[in-house]
Amino acid sequence: MKRILILLLISCLNPLVLSENDPFEEINRTILKINQNLDNAIATPVAKLYQKVTPDFVELGVYNIISNIDDISNSLNNILQGKLKDGLSDIARFSINSSLGLAGFIDVASKMGFDKHDEDFGQTLAVWGVPHGPYFMLPILGPSSLRDTIAMVPDAFLSPSIVLDHEPTIYSLKFLDLIDTRARYLGLETLVIGDEYLFIKDAYFQNREYDTLDGEVEDDFDEFDDF
Repeated sequence: MKRILILLLISCLNPLVLSENDPFEEINRTILKINQNLDNAIATPVAKLYQKVTPDFVELGVYNIISNIDDISNSLNNILQGKLKDGLSDIARFSINSSLGLAGFIDVASKMGFDKHDEDFGQTLAVWGVPHGPYFMLPILGPSSLRDTIAMVPDAFLSPSIVLDHEPTIYSLKFLDLIDTRARYLGLETLVIGDEYLFIKDAYFQNREYDTLDGEVEDDFDEFDDF
């Protein structure tokens, strides 16, 4: 959550991404309004109910289970990006949490020093030199780019279907993932400043840059160190 707040603040103060290619702005704005209506009518009420009726330890356990399965995708993408050490660490995380952590319900691996890495095929394509391409606001799924939209296809096959062969369970986990994610981001909409469409777009590109560079991004805050 702290990282998200920092990125949102940077996107307000740093005009770096204002020139990102957005030839579909008109339709993107329309889809954003549709997404907001769906979110207000369905996603937010369900997320609030989930947060209200689910004990904190169960909510954390659900997040851990989904996060544990994602470590397989994280591992493969780290290896494809040439980060072999991180890839092997992710494999170790999955093995430890799947066994000692009760199928991932408890994050034992982090306590043993195996850090979590968040990687996806969109980041892998970025490391390979593939540019963002046009900005898209996808129905239901939210902000994306041509590169990251294409990358959703291999990502969909990697998690969680790579370890499960039961479609109802797969869809249930994906549904829980969506609800859990929305529940964790409740309240962030109050941080929007100015044009909401531009704010979301800029925050998205800042976040993708942050993820691709593993947090090693340059910002203007270092200039304040001289005062």
